[in-house]
Amino acid sequence: MKYVELKKIVRYHSNKSHAIILQRFFKTAPGQYAEGDIFSGIKVPVQRMIAKQFNDVSLNETQKALKSEIHEERLIALFILISKFKKTEEAERKKIVDIYLKNRKHVNNWDLVDLSAPKLLGEWLFDKDKEILFKLAKSKILWDRRISILSTFKFIQCGEFVTTLRLAKILLNDEHDLIHKAVGWMLREIGKRDLQFEEDFLKEHYHIMPRTMLRYAIEKFPEPKRKAYLQGNINSSFS
Repeated sequence: MKYVELKKIVRYHSNKSHAIILQRFFKTAPGQYAEGDIFSGIKVPVQRMIAKQFNDVSLNETQKALKSEIHEERLIALFILISKFKKTEEAERKKIVDIYLKNRKHVNNWDLVDLSAPKLLGEWLFDKDKEILFKLAKSKILWDRRISILSTFKFIQCGEFVTTLRLAKILLNDEHDLIHKAVGWMLREIGKRDLQFEEDFLKEHYHIMPRTMLRYAIEKFPEPKRKAYLQGNINSSFS
């Protein structure tokens, strides 16, 4: 199968009314973070189904889909890359990750990042040098920064929290709400596995954290402790 066939299938499953809803939801209007992104209106489970039909497509054809102006085609391409990555050997995995990094300007909305970064870059870097994540965290490009912190979800799942916290420190002063949410989410995930590890970080930084980041990080805390963090008196209330 080739990319031209994938385009035909995407067109077949497109839904204009749902596309309009998605374009509002994913902030595609002028001046918004995904300005100009185009949706076909296909739900994610259907996109996963389509991706399975194209698991044997070449990496070259997959890259064509990843560069598409259609959002769903890019996500399908990422699902194909993830599937290939899971099933192949180290050398081929490196090719896939290289393709991902080379084309990351097309991984340009939060769903594309969140569904791909942990399973590709995070999986690849778990036992390797992670310097690329710190470069991405300092990028001027919003999606690079989100890729950096979301990639660490894989590390968190495996009990490695230090990289996430180092990146969180870099991103503490980030101006974008989507980074505040992502960092807070990853801190919360650390807390699910080691609450003390999360709280050691929070007690040092909560007073300078963006409000959204803090709210996401403490979302599952007991109400009295959550209020103490939000009111800025955690050290006196819970010493």
